[in-house]
Amino acid sequence: MSDTEIAVICHEASLTHQAEQIANQLSCPYLGVITSTQLTIPNLVIEVTGDGVVLAETGKKSTNPVRVDFVTGALAHRRKYGGGKNQAIAKAVGLNKVKKLQVLDATAGLGRDAFVLASLGCQVTLLERSKVVHLLLADGLNRAAIDVDVASIVNQLQLLCIDAKDYLQELLGLADQFDVVYLDPMFPHREKSAKVKKEMRIFQQLLGQDLDADYLLDAAIAIAKYRVVVKRPKLAPYLADKAPTYQLTGKSGRFDVYVNKAFGS
Repeated sequence: MSDTEIAVICHEASLTHQAEQIANQLSCPYLGVITSTQLTIPNLVIEVTGDGVVLAETGKKSTNPVRVDFVTGALAHRRKYGGGKNQAIAKAVGLNKVKKLQVLDATAGLGRDAFVLASLGCQVTLLERSKVVHLLLADGLNRAAIDVDVASIVNQLQLLCIDAKDYLQELLGLADQFDVVYLDPMFPHREKSAKVKKEMRIFQQLLGQDLDADYLLDAAIAIAKYRVVVKRPKLAPYLADKAPTYQLTGKSGRFDVYVNKAFGS
């Protein structure tokens, strides 16, 4: 899987240097000071704005851009009122049994679940193989790191730009590096939220289909000390057609939990 054709633009001349650096980093064209709605090609651009870096569709009918925000919006509300360790994701990884865990999020995406786990006390290593998505994540983490309310949570997160297959292969034979491996393959997604649909449309343009997700399950089970947790749409098939030890099911999604051994054993 590789990122599709993309370019970099910026909103004002003062951001030109940053935009040019990003274009060099991604080995893609820099198109100058312009907005995404003024372009028709390529289909996607990285926009450097005064409020951070976003991934946007081009054209006058483009949808809202994708931006990683750990400080405001839905994640801020969830951090304050989301239910703490009573949340399904907390129970799935085992925070109802132990206070702190070393978690490997092998499919980081926009980092929302990793941030939730870090806010609940986990040390989380995030793997993201797409250079574009890694850029969005790094930008979001850098902005969050200077916010007094979430800086301590960001310190619980380590972001790596690497393919999970390669990273998991490197861990084989190394003892107990991670208590839990967390997997959230991008597709298939069946959520009905308009916001999710827009994000998934942009991400599918960027990344294509997640065709090697099945491989990750066996590799994750091989290196997880206690368990592997797979986030799935409620009606989606098991990853790699492998039935979990047990499931936690919600209204639209579920967590498939593959237990290697009990906590404390």
